[in-house]
Amino acid sequence: MNFSMIIFILGRLLLTLAVLLLLPLATALIYREGCAVAIGVTIAVCAAAGFLLSRRKPQNRVLQLRDGFTITALAWIMISVVGSLPFLISGEIASPVDAIFETVSGFTTTGASILYDVEAMSHGLLFWRSFTHWIGGMGVLVFLLSITSLSGGSHVNLMKAESPGPQVEKLAPTVQSTAKILYGIYIFLTVLEIAFLLAGGMPAFDAVTVSFGTAGTGGFGVRNDSIASYSPYVQTVVTVFMIMFGINFNFYFFLLMRKFRRAVMMEEVRVYAGIILTAIVVITINIHGLYEHISTALLHASFQVGSIITTTGFTTTNYDVWPEASKAILVLLMFIGACAGSTGGGVKVSRCIILFKTMRKELRRLLHPMSVKKIALDGKSIAHEVVRSTNVFMFSYILIFVVSVLVISFDGFDFTSNFTAVAATLNNIGPGLGAVGPAQNFAGYSALSKLVLIFDMLAGRLELFPLLLLFTKENWQKF
Repeated sequence: MNFSMIIFILGRLLLTLAVLLLLPLATALIYREGCAVAIGVTIAVCAAAGFLLSRRKPQNRVLQLRDGFTITALAWIMISVVGSLPFLISGEIASPVDAIFETVSGFTTTGASILYDVEAMSHGLLFWRSFTHWIGGMGVLVFLLSITSLSGGSHVNLMKAESPGPQVEKLAPTVQSTAKILYGIYIFLTVLEIAFLLAGGMPAFDAVTVSFGTAGTGGFGVRNDSIASYSPYVQTVVTVFMIMFGINFNFYFFLLMRKFRRAVMMEEVRVYAGIILTAIVVITINIHGLYEHISTALLHASFQVGSIITTTGFTTTNYDVWPEASKAILVLLMFIGACAGSTGGGVKVSRCIILFKTMRKELRRLLHPMSVKKIALDGKSIAHEVVRSTNVFMFSYILIFVVSVLVISFDGFDFTSNFTAVAATLNNIGPGLGAVGPAQNFAGYSALSKLVLIFDMLAGRLELFPLLLLFTKENWQKF
């Protein structure tokens, strides 16, 4: 374990966080709000701690994969604790557990909240709350890699540990160049959405914060009814961009490089689009009787399908009152999630494809024991290591899910609420059904249950393994 390099990178990350906090500080100063003091204190804490941790550059700058996993897990825990300070110091969220819950929900792009009245919060902290989505969407360490040169080590291991999906590939010869390409696409799409929302007459503050939530597929809104009170134009724009941010960013890179055939041939993207279209059609037919016009049903169905499968969590209507078939489809979409290499959460479409093809392969082997057939994705054979990792991921996922539901069930909520609460947090979605539905929140759960759900949010965002490795003795051995 390269402890000196771990400490150095955590220090650099704190310095980066201090710089990023300048934006919500500026917002608070523009609106002349008292929360500016709380944000300023947090900046000072981040800057001082970051300087102390990163003042000495380690001689050994090589990172092994387990170093990357450890840094990633510790980094996300650290920024979640530090990021909660503005809420605590300002007093706008008095409970430490609640403040950390809200911050973890922000950075992990979950969007689950403990706040009853969002509109009562200051603009500075509302901005910070939504900005955590944007920071966490592409990954805090990927951002650090894009602006900092960390030569001398295998820093692709940082990207592997933080980036969502069963496998990570470099889009450029160096990790830093790859990180810059990813963030370039991310920033461009965010600015593009802001422009479209402003063109629809949306207030500038709302346009920026909603775009942050969409880009990170997070779902924190600045109004109590999420997106419901905005115009159909705004809802349509947000729907389109939610779906766009749920697409594997390699797709956009191929388009940028004019490799249109490779982009079109991405099997995961085609399956992702097929699932979305099928779900929209079925739900629209199922709910059209609840609305006066079929166009309204189509708008709500499209929005909620896009919001759930991309794990964004914005809402335009209380889908908890929809027919059982529609709710069942939404719950299934919670588990499928978005594409690998996107800002979305969930199991990921690529893993679902791999698992389906693995099952089909095993069934064929029962019929033809001597046959040898490899699993392929986009015309390329999938390495056995990826298949094995996917199987282990699913077992770990199910184990965490079952234990989490069991623990929070002691709070006395009904099974639907508990089941979807864990589904919504482990898949980084936000709202669930029942007591945690789109018209409710997570405030009613006990501190213990909230800690379990905090763990689920972090585990879901980090693809389980980085967080689980923190609890293994072997991970902390030097050699």
